[in-house]
Amino acid sequence: MRCSTKKNPLPMKNIFSFSAILCCLILVSSPIFAQNTTKEINFEGLKIIYKKTPKQVITASLFIKGGTANITDAQQGLEVMALNLALDGGTKKLNKDDFAAKADKLGTSFAASGSTDYSTMTMTSLKENFGASWEMFNNAIFEPAMDESEFKVLKDQMIAQAKQRESDPDTYLRKMATEALFGGTDYAKTPEGTPASLETITLADVKTYYQNLLGKKKCYLVVVGNIDEKELLQNVKNSLAKLPAGQLAKTPTFKSVTTPDAIIKDRTLATNYILGTMNAPKYNSVDGPLFDFAIRILYDRYFVELRTKRSLSYAPAASYNKRTIQQPLANLYITTIDPKQSLLVMTDIINSIKKDGFTEKEVKDKKKSFLTRYYMTNESSAAQASQLGFCEASGNWKLFDEINNKISLVKLADLNKAFNKYMTVIDWAYLGKQDQVAKEDFKQLAK
Repeated sequence: MRCSTKKNPLPMKNIFSFSAILCCLILVSSPIFAQNTTKEINFEGLKIIYKKTPKQVITASLFIKGGTANITDAQQGLEVMALNLALDGGTKKLNKDDFAAKADKLGTSFAASGSTDYSTMTMTSLKENFGASWEMFNNAIFEPAMDESEFKVLKDQMIAQAKQRESDPDTYLRKMATEALFGGTDYAKTPEGTPASLETITLADVKTYYQNLLGKKKCYLVVVGNIDEKELLQNVKNSLAKLPAGQLAKTPTFKSVTTPDAIIKDRTLATNYILGTMNAPKYNSVDGPLFDFAIRILYDRYFVELRTKRSLSYAPAASYNKRTIQQPLANLYITTIDPKQSLLVMTDIINSIKKDGFTEKEVKDKKKSFLTRYYMTNESSAAQASQLGFCEASGNWKLFDEINNKISLVKLADLNKAFNKYMTVIDWAYLGKQDQVAKEDFKQLAK
């Protein structure tokens, strides 16, 4: 939407005032900011995180802990394949096409995904169709068809996707960095699988793995939406409550950044890709939200200096990768035709912050945008369920509801302290023209 006329342009101060009011309205009116309605239920041995909201769309996500700790190197992709085949390959009662047609009629979607620390099986449905949708979800979990032809289709799709990931420079760069840092540990494994690992997986492997995967000790359920607790528990009683106890989930193994390093891979590309990796605090720690906040400000400084002022890149970035739960990471990223200058500026900006700190104005401005973005990103039931499940995997689902207060209380001195504590040693990864860089170009930070 644009301001319309040239005769009466809206004064800039009014634009800012309007933005501030809009921000406050979003924060106050969002159901997420309403009275905390999230609770933890232990129902017949199954942990349930239940958040009742006014939304007429309900999401139920079954989280399976362990992630890459559940699989061997040769089994990369097996868990993701098994979960997707269960949810998308039909059931013993309905073949894939009939299952999909019924889901479309109900307005229900099903999805499965995997990550380093956990996997999920998710259903999102309209409130009015929750009962019928839950029955489909239950049948897919407990009585998947595991059909040979559907398995072959899924396997071919996953192999094609794995090959595509390896050909994409961004994805390949991150794989380089991941293998260099986490090599020999669970975090070096690819949840979605590699072309080589996927080729060897058979339907028998999938069936055996899936049969032994789910159990109450390894799973928890997250439900968000307008559903009464009694109705929810009645549905769970006749389905997921029947899961066996199973085994406790393993915790993925990992390594941390300890010594400066730079891996360089020569590839002729239109631009060069650079990724710097550093240790970061766990999200469910005192420093976690502080560091997340600080990295957002660093991102802004990178954008202004590297893109706006110097035109060194169209997409510089700094990010806090908290999804590797046991060892979160800070990432510095850029694509550029001038890697030497870019590397120097990237480290100079961090060194300047370490020396002089952030400013009060940066903290004040970022508080507004941080919270607005956080809650707008988590507006949908599916997004809330995903974030609640992640917070639980990180150690405490309550962090989802507490983040508002934590960010509101951020102080400049604490922010600077957290930033300086973790911005130390960098592991660099470079994909591009090798003759444009030397090892000494990959700068480290000032002590």
